[in-house]
Amino acid sequence: MKKYLVGGAVRDQLLNFPFSEKDWVVVGSSPEEMMKLGYRPVGKDFPVFLHPQTGEEYALARTERKTAPGYKGFTFHTGPSVNLEEDLERRDLTINAIAQDDNGELIDPYNGQEDLEKRLLRHVSLAFAEDPVRVLRVARFGARYHYLGFTVATETLDLMHAMVVHGETKHLVAERVWQELAKALGEKSPQYFFSILDLCDALKDILPEVSSEHYKGSVHLLSKMAGLHNSPQLRFMAICYPLKHEVIQNLCRRLGAPTEYRNLALLFNQHAETLVSIAEHHIDISRSNTETSIPESDPKAIANILQKLDPIRKQERFKKLIDGAAALFYKKDHQKWILFWTNTLKAYSNVNPQSLMDKGHQKSELGDAIFLQRIEQLSLFLSDIQKS
Repeated sequence: MKKYLVGGAVRDQLLNFPFSEKDWVVVGSSPEEMMKLGYRPVGKDFPVFLHPQTGEEYALARTERKTAPGYKGFTFHTGPSVNLEEDLERRDLTINAIAQDDNGELIDPYNGQEDLEKRLLRHVSLAFAEDPVRVLRVARFGARYHYLGFTVATETLDLMHAMVVHGETKHLVAERVWQELAKALGEKSPQYFFSILDLCDALKDILPEVSSEHYKGSVHLLSKMAGLHNSPQLRFMAICYPLKHEVIQNLCRRLGAPTEYRNLALLFNQHAETLVSIAEHHIDISRSNTETSIPESDPKAIANILQKLDPIRKQERFKKLIDGAAALFYKKDHQKWILFWTNTLKAYSNVNPQSLMDKGHQKSELGDAIFLQRIEQLSLFLSDIQKS
């Protein structure tokens, strides 16, 4: 029985890239022996075990055979006879097919170190084409390592395109697409996730909502947001902004996107332009000094918008909306922008429901009374801005 460190930990160690998880492959063992040594089985499709002390994953060396379309259409073989090179051969990219033994020696039968030096994402073998998830993974690794100069090898991009032509990417389940997309949104250059999928023509199968006419706009805004904010939610919000409201709803429903992602994207799509107009109108002195009747100057209109955004109960979400609007659309002093919305929210919140009840407002009419007082507070605040 021999144990080897494999995959991401070896790759990132060689790149001096931060990593936290370690995965291991075990050669020359069996499930019975692993459990006898105290390892806990967790694998559903093939034998994976958790170390009794560290909790790290140890997988038995295995080979696989394609039996049906999609990423679940495989049968796996494990056993003491499966060697390390056979296990590494089934992996997706050469840079992920490097192992390290207990002495720190590297086992690299598929020249992963050379591809690390060349900054290439290259498939290990033609078995790559059997699993459509690998198309997503290559795109995600592109998003992660693009800033280091990594590109997809031409032959790998060609193979990915062939997989699209043969319909493999149509078998990707929405849950796995979201999983890889969410990870990509947290990487340094998430826009390259979409660029790589577009290059191999997979975007129309995987994320049809942002393909065709919306692609350039979504990727442009994502790139802009990624340069200013690390939040995956803000980045998803940027992707969705050019889409129609119902398209965003369908996209989130189809992928099973978390509620906070969906709500933020929908609210931003509907209100971002108005938030920018309001702030620009009241921050820009030259515009503020002119008489206008546009909604941006109307305290009631502003109160209506804020009521829809629910900024008092959802302060963190409101902050993300404001940050996102500033990042994508406001080209002037961001500090003035933040200060304006901080003071606007303070004025909107400056209402005491108990004092209104003490004045005789019944619970049935309390909501209307609170809303009217919020309009008054906003009117005073905006009037002060005009005078200053």
